Amino acid sequence: AGQTLYQIDPVTYRAAHDSAKAGLARAEANLYSARLKAGRYADLVKIEAVSKQANDDSVAALMQAEADLAAARAAVDKARIDLDFTQVNAPISGRIGRSSVTPGALVTANQTTALATVQQLDPIYVDLTQSSADMLRMKRQLESGQLKRVGGQTVPVRLVLEDGSLYAVEGKLAFSEVSVDAGTGSVTLRAVFPNPKGELLPGMYVRARLAQGQTDDAIMVPHAAVSRDPRGNAVVMVVGAEDKVESHTVKTGQSIGDKWVVTEGLAAGDRIIVEGLQKVRAGVQVQVQMLDATAPAAASSAAPTAK
Repeated sequence: AGQTLYQIDPVTYRAAHDSAKAGLARAEANLYSARLKAGRYADLVKIEAVSKQANDDSVAALMQAEADLAAARAAVDKARIDLDFTQVNAPISGRIGRSSVTPGALVTANQTTALATVQQLDPIYVDLTQSSADMLRMKRQLESGQLKRVGGQTVPVRLVLEDGSLYAVEGKLAFSEVSVDAGTGSVTLRAVFPNPKGELLPGMYVRARLAQGQTDDAIMVPHAAVSRDPRGNAVVMVVGAEDKVESHTVKTGQSIGDKWVVTEGLAAGDRIIVEGLQKVRAGVQVQVQMLDATAPAAASSAAPTAK
């Protein structure tokens, strides 16, 4: 911040500043003269050497001279500000983009095109969107105790970059918008991230993992294990007693990564079918082959796409 980016020709502004300073000197001289005259008339009116009208006029002239001095000082301040503005400095620390003007180009105070854009990169802000429906559902789950609040006053946020890699530095939630976008039905959240290496750039699309609530006993199943019946209900095929297939209608919550959070219809320890669903139906006996998988310790409610 403070680095000089452009220098506008200061000649006319310096002349205006010098003229304003001369006007200030003239106003100071007029005030000095008016004060002396008012003092003399104040003494003379006591001995009736001058009329009361003349004395009143001298007092009014003094007051006008004081007002003229104040106006002259304001004019000097304005001229100095205009002169200072001929040196365009960076208002913030960051990186400057390409310049839209070249040396010798005419610029004005009210032009629509910016000279250049300076963007702060470290720290950098990431705007997230969360549907109002998800927000309401999570709020109810927090109030009912189904979810536990995580992070206290500071909610941690992780980013997945466009190439699928995880951004190395953890950010934190800065604020949540107070209104819902009527066009999209979503709420905007803003997170702030340290960006010392400049890996994050303005305009990049990233995905955010934002843990706002947590439950320690959630049941999560892969997306591939959930199908839909003709009525649109979520169905999971489970291997029951004697290795026979059972169809369980379930209720799913939020999608986290490649898994659904199942809120109803399954119990801990149920064996679900992930592969070969098209070959099985309820009541059929199957040969079970367990897949290697590591279940997460807890499920978290996450916010989706970010920019």
